[in-house]
Amino acid sequence: MFVTPAYADEAPPAAGAVHTETGAPEQGHHAGVFPPFDHTTYPSQLLWLVITFVIFYLAMQKIVIPRVGSILESRHDRIAQDIEEASRLKSEADAAVATYESELAAARAKANTIGATARDAAKAKAEEDRKAIEASLSQKLKTAEARIGEIKTKAFADVGAIAEETASAVVEQLVGNVAGKADVASAVAEASAKREG
Repeated sequence: MFVTPAYADEAPPAAGAVHTETGAPEQGHHAGVFPPFDHTTYPSQLLWLVITFVIFYLAMQKIVIPRVGSILESRHDRIAQDIEEASRLKSEADAAVATYESELAAARAKANTIGATARDAAKAKAEEDRKAIEASLSQKLKTAEARIGEIKTKAFADVGAIAEETASAVVEQLVGNVAGKADVASAVAEASAKREG
């Protein structure tokens, strides 16, 4: 059953009825003042404020701050280790790059040396081949010139005989007499000497 304060003041409590109104009589309290603002409770509020502050302060000092400090310290250590590892890896990478560049320079120098050696060997072989070809051509030219000289000498020897035969045939056709071989040979020799001189 629900009982209002007005009804509770008017009606006496019934037998076996349950009293539902709570609270203490208003003897020490001022009506209508919010309890935290009641100046009569300031000492107990200040006491509980100090007790709560001390408990929170001790909890912060003994539990929270050490945990936060250890977390910050572990993070600081992890960051320092990561930075140290990164600098170590960077120095290793720099050393690897330097080694690579020195090996690359050595390989380029070796390739240039091999190329120069091969180029010089090719030039020497080409020069040797050229000289051999020139010597062979010179020998062939000498052989050809000697043969041409032989052919020319033979041809000149034959030219005299052919000229004598032709002159003899022309004289016979024109004159009707056969000319002597000695006369024809001396006439051809005389004509040949005039042409050369």
